[in-house]
Amino acid sequence: MAAAMGSPWLRIRLLPEVPPRLLRPHLRRTLSVRASASASASPDGAGGPVRVRFAPSPTGNLHVGGARTALFNYLFARSKGGKFVLRIEDTDLERSTKKSEEAVLSDLAWLGLDWDEGPDVGGEFGPYRQSERNSMYKQYAEKLMESGAVYRCFCSSEELEQMKETAKQMQLPPVYMGKWGTASDAEIQQELEKGTPYTYRFRVPKEGSLKINDLIRGEVSWNLDTLGDFVIMRSNGQPVYNFCVTVDDATMRISHVIRAEEHLPNTLRQALIYKALGFPMPSFAHVSLILAPDRSKLSKRHGATSVGQYKEMGYLPQAMVNYLALLGWGDGTENEFFTIDDLVEKFTINRVNKSGAVFDAVKLKWMNGQHLRSFPPDVLIKSFEDRWKDTGILQESESGFAKEVAELLKDGIDLITDADAALSNLLSYPLHATLSSDEAKSVVQDKLSEVASGLISAYDSGELCQALAEGRDGWQKWVKFFGKSLKRKGKSLFMPLRVLLTGKLHGPDMGGTVVLIHKAGTCGAVTQQSGFVNLDERFRILKEVEWESLVQEQESPAETAVPASP
Repeated sequence: MAAAMGSPWLRIRLLPEVPPRLLRPHLRRTLSVRASASASASPDGAGGPVRVRFAPSPTGNLHVGGARTALFNYLFARSKGGKFVLRIEDTDLERSTKKSEEAVLSDLAWLGLDWDEGPDVGGEFGPYRQSERNSMYKQYAEKLMESGAVYRCFCSSEELEQMKETAKQMQLPPVYMGKWGTASDAEIQQELEKGTPYTYRFRVPKEGSLKINDLIRGEVSWNLDTLGDFVIMRSNGQPVYNFCVTVDDATMRISHVIRAEEHLPNTLRQALIYKALGFPMPSFAHVSLILAPDRSKLSKRHGATSVGQYKEMGYLPQAMVNYLALLGWGDGTENEFFTIDDLVEKFTINRVNKSGAVFDAVKLKWMNGQHLRSFPPDVLIKSFEDRWKDTGILQESESGFAKEVAELLKDGIDLITDADAALSNLLSYPLHATLSSDEAKSVVQDKLSEVASGLISAYDSGELCQALAEGRDGWQKWVKFFGKSLKRKGKSLFMPLRVLLTGKLHGPDMGGTVVLIHKAGTCGAVTQQSGFVNLDERFRILKEVEWESLVQEQESPAETAVPASP
């Protein structure tokens, strides 16, 4: 009978089965490998304890793609009552740094993706850094050597390069064509005595195919004749990535490997190693890439791509988690707002889309605003207050100004860091720039000078300031009276007043804005560095406007013609 190893839904069969010790090396090359799905599969984790892992390389910052992979692993584990394992793949000794590892762990913690086992918290399947597991890799490499699944390859770099060139000329896959898979004991012993460097190379059957049922991508298959014998241990004794990952996942009892689709080709080599070592096969799920708006792979040339960058820009971890979850997943409804607890409750791997997801920075910012405004009002307002005091725009005051201005501006702020610009904009008075703009032309030409004259009179008499001192009620009573005196109402009243009092054409509620501008000049909460223009200064600027010249300038077409050369 054929031997079947692996998960219930993926089986690799070696035909025929013969004990490894009875197999001569050249005979093992003729075996065929087939894999088939089983009807008794339980890919959702119902068949045993769920253990997933996120295994970043500490060679840089945590990319948003890696963060999404970590998130999907976390959600799958938590939704199944399983374990989320963090493993550091630091076998690239030249590029791996402790600083990068610390940054990755910090970013994952900031996102709220707490792990059950890892390099900092330990666990029964450690160590959790590949660099600390070399003795284990060597142990399993020797086991494969003893079974005949791997052999020593003494080929030089020049010989290997020549094989690649020959394969290219023959239009064949660049597979290993060397002699060491079938070398005699005497030939091997001769090279060992000479001290020739060698690698450990895995024997791949010449014929057959491997088929897996990927939980996201469905059935995926490979022909084995495209692979060739591959290296699992380098001549310097360092293990190769695919060998490390297989040993790690197997010995850590990982039940589901959820990773980026760029790792899909690695599955063939890993499946063969699983079989050779007699380890059960995990379920595989390969997540699509995150794409840029131009549908190319998201990279630094498209702007911020790391979690740390978004953290520094003022994004909330709740918003990042929510948005990353929606890059390729949805719960089947129109809902787009999820807390991490919501996601744990609703996440299923079968709703992950196999198509690439486009990263939309505009939507991420909008979503951040949704989460920001979902905070309890007192928490949201306090966060703005603290921000303004930290940046030096406001100072300690018992006036309540910070609370009132936070309440006024909160609906227009999507990032906590945008609160600075929002308040500075409120306190500024760019009247001349606004009046000179094309957008203001209709307002200026609607007898804006008449409204300005009446407004200046109201200010000089103290009437306007008295009304503003009474708050919004006082403002509403005054503006109603003022509108009647000018026979204006609605937009023809409020647009001129907005321009003249705030120096802008757009902004938050005008009544609340003007009341706070008045309060800012008397409460002592606003610092000098805020760029605040108080009412006295605003009316001084307003009185200096030459209305006739402004109107004539707007009515006269600009001199754009270039004089002819003499």
